[in-house]
Amino acid sequence: MAVAHPHSLAPETLTPPSLMVPPAASPPLPLTQDDLKKIAAYKAVEHVESGMVIGLGTGSTAKHAVDRIAHLLNQGKLKNIVGIATSTQTRDQAVSLGIPLSDLDSHPTVDLAIDGADEVDPDLNLVKGRGGSLLREKMIESVSKKFIVIVDESKMVNHIGGSKLAMPVEVIPFCWAHSLKRLMGLFSEMGCLGGLRKCKESGLIYVTDNGNYIIDLYFEKDIGDLNEASDRILRLPGIVEHGMFIGLATSVIVAGVDGVTVKTKVGDNLEVCSYGYSDLRNGF
Repeated sequence: MAVAHPHSLAPETLTPPSLMVPPAASPPLPLTQDDLKKIAAYKAVEHVESGMVIGLGTGSTAKHAVDRIAHLLNQGKLKNIVGIATSTQTRDQAVSLGIPLSDLDSHPTVDLAIDGADEVDPDLNLVKGRGGSLLREKMIESVSKKFIVIVDESKMVNHIGGSKLAMPVEVIPFCWAHSLKRLMGLFSEMGCLGGLRKCKESGLIYVTDNGNYIIDLYFEKDIGDLNEASDRILRLPGIVEHGMFIGLATSVIVAGVDGVTVKTKVGDNLEVCSYGYSDLRNGF
């Protein structure tokens, strides 16, 4: 796979455009992780056009995109937007902000989906679902003409599982412990461990919007061929879906402390463009 060389970034530390203050005011604020999430989200929303059906993602980064879409609707800069929410959490947010909603039964093709990710590898494969919405996210994003992923730079990994954090698998509640043992057995050579997800606050078993459980898998070694791993997981009875999103992302917008990098699939190649924050002053 050919990768275009990114434009060099000046080592500047500027406040993102959404937080900018007049030159005579106080010095730029340091960028927090939430600032970076907002920058990536706002950049992605630039691709939203009036009349589109939009897949609305779930999570702390996608929340900023939903907020931005609602703001532009209220300003009249966007019109006739139809949103399809990837979770009840996002549905409630969109309803509270006045974004019209529908579903895949009425709109089986989505013009654009915007969502975050927990991991992004060099080929734009993803891990998603640490927020628990992987099934609905994959249903919506797999039928999107464009799927823009928005992340801060901490989510970039050398390979799927490289963060040593969870790769979620949604399973039916029936005999979940049996499913857990079989999943770990599939990847024992990769040092795979797993556990049933529980709510941090209550300690109760986490239940998805679909009434299922989530098993979180952790890999000590590279999982290898992702398509093969996907097939092995989905062949197990009782498995609903996994959190590897293979080949679905069309673009990834990565916000870092020095600027924004946009990685876009163009045929078999990957185009990479980088921008310092001074270049983005008018883009937010």
